[in-house]
Amino acid sequence: MKGLLAIILMLGLISVLAGCGQKGDLYLPSQQATNITGV
Repeated sequence: MKGLLAIILMLGLISVLAGCGQKGDLYLPSQQATNITGV
């Protein structure tokens, strides 16, 4: 389960970084990453 969770978090982070590159400064990537990881 922990391995699966780690994979999901990594995919989420990658999608955020990709979205940041596409959308520019419409939102803060760091804030989105925090929301996904729950940190």
